[in-house]
Amino acid sequence: MYVATVPNRNSPPAILLRESYRQNGKVKTRTLANISHLGSRKIEALRLALGGSLAASSSPLPDSFRISRSLPHGHVAAVLGCLRHLQLDSILDPAPGRQRDLVIAMIVARILAPASKLATARGLHSETLHHSLGEVLRLDSADETELYQAMDWLLPRQARIEQELAQRQLVRGGLVLYDLTSTYFEGRHCPLGKLGHSRDDKSGKPQIVFGLLTNAQGCPVAVEVFAGNTSDPKTVAAQVNKLRQRFGLSDVVLVGDRGMITSARIREDLAAASGIQWISALRASQIQKLAKDGQLQMSLLTRGEDAKVSLSADKAGGSSALVVETDLVEIAHPDFPGERLIACFNPLLAEERSRKRPDLLAATEKQLEKIAVATRRRKRPLRGKQNIGLRAGKILNRYKMGKHFQLRIEDDSFHYERKTANIEREESLDGVYVIRTSVRKEALSPQQVVAGYKSLSGVERAFRSLKTVDLQVRPIHHRLPDRVRAHILLCMLAYYVEWHMRQRLAPILFDDDDKSQAQAARTSIVAPPQRSAAARRKALTKQTDEGMKVHSFQTLLGDLATIVKNRIQPADKNIAAFEMLTQPTAIQQRALDLLGVPLRLH
Repeated sequence: MYVATVPNRNSPPAILLRESYRQNGKVKTRTLANISHLGSRKIEALRLALGGSLAASSSPLPDSFRISRSLPHGHVAAVLGCLRHLQLDSILDPAPGRQRDLVIAMIVARILAPASKLATARGLHSETLHHSLGEVLRLDSADETELYQAMDWLLPRQARIEQELAQRQLVRGGLVLYDLTSTYFEGRHCPLGKLGHSRDDKSGKPQIVFGLLTNAQGCPVAVEVFAGNTSDPKTVAAQVNKLRQRFGLSDVVLVGDRGMITSARIREDLAAASGIQWISALRASQIQKLAKDGQLQMSLLTRGEDAKVSLSADKAGGSSALVVETDLVEIAHPDFPGERLIACFNPLLAEERSRKRPDLLAATEKQLEKIAVATRRRKRPLRGKQNIGLRAGKILNRYKMGKHFQLRIEDDSFHYERKTANIEREESLDGVYVIRTSVRKEALSPQQVVAGYKSLSGVERAFRSLKTVDLQVRPIHHRLPDRVRAHILLCMLAYYVEWHMRQRLAPILFDDDDKSQAQAARTSIVAPPQRSAAARRKALTKQTDEGMKVHSFQTLLGDLATIVKNRIQPADKNIAAFEMLTQPTAIQQRALDLLGVPLRLH
């Protein structure tokens, strides 16, 4: 910061308080205040003080200024600047307004510090500011009631917002990923909250279910909330209608897991007439039938790195056949007419299952034996089919081994034994999974189909971010169904911003920023994914190739938060108060440059 004198033709020169800063590697200057009205003595004193001269004042320099308030600002500039760069503010509503700004504030605050609407309002209010967001958006008088009203304003616009996102992120003929998760409630007063299959191991609490649509890279475009007792397949029809009618897409490939896109959904919701192709997978029982019928021959599947081509002769020594051993093979079966089936073998998955199964069987037997002993004890023996069955059911549900045991329950006895043939049949298929699809081979090769199905991991990453790591959709205290829907929509929009920020900040995060090299290092699409050499170096050295410290997304936001907006009041009351920002460090400036956002927001 310095005092500059600017000539003004025939008028006295303008005396300006200016500041230099660096943006995108270039040094720029901005004017903070016009101090021409101050006397020459005061101007000279300020000039000397800013130059570091203590002789300019009769009092020590630290006593010449007072910092009246400091607000963390760098992380606000990063997130809000990125949101505006993505034009999400215009997508919410083309016309500026307080309701739109309140929604923007909730989206940004969800990334900065996830909290309840009351806590968010406290962080925006002028008396209890947590950061500069309330000042920048001029919302420093907002309270929680206004935030709730803004949520009510947002929800009717969801369809239009999602349509805008779909137009930007989805392409004709491309993949659309869909998956479902659940999250539990605090309280029992919301009609959407129902007991159902809990993915959070909170089976005794009401929950909601919500499905997320993303593009092939995992960027979210739409979200829908369902009652907590809704089964996965029942949500598919709504997504098909959304893609066709609301988004106007008829030539896309919907990717969902085997519990979502079932044979019934394929017949009823994804008929060929719909124009939407699909990729899913077979259940274990269906795979066993393929093997039993001879269509799935394990001799053709081996490790990707051990794949080979050999020539085998028949017993007569006459003809020979080319036998290809690989970790991926395309087959067909009459039970799946018009479908392509791609069988894959993952050796790591096979090893994991063969390791865990004996332990789970042994643990199950140990607990079942306790029930058998309880029925034979002399004092207070366990009696009654219902009581014995309840105890046995809890054990089988805990270890998920019920399919491998034959139980015989009587009023006064309990017997169990392993289903050896069933266990051996399952062991023979360890590591095998089968992808099914309606997409023609001319459109997608077998490797591309498998890659498409594996891209569902992008939706799983989104759920981890939404539920635990970053955005913390829980706890949910809302009682009104539409408020719950608006809350989930806000979290999805926050993840939309975070997803784009992660893509741009990847060079200074632990994220892999050289995906093409990582893909090239992969021996097979079935083999485990590889990290690029650059990502491995970052993980090992905890530094970039330029020597900068590598961050996680959250620690980088914490680092940026140390860029503070200071309100400075000179001791001389004749000098007006002014604001001064912390000078960014090298890594902070690098982050701002990667995001393409300025520190000063308007």
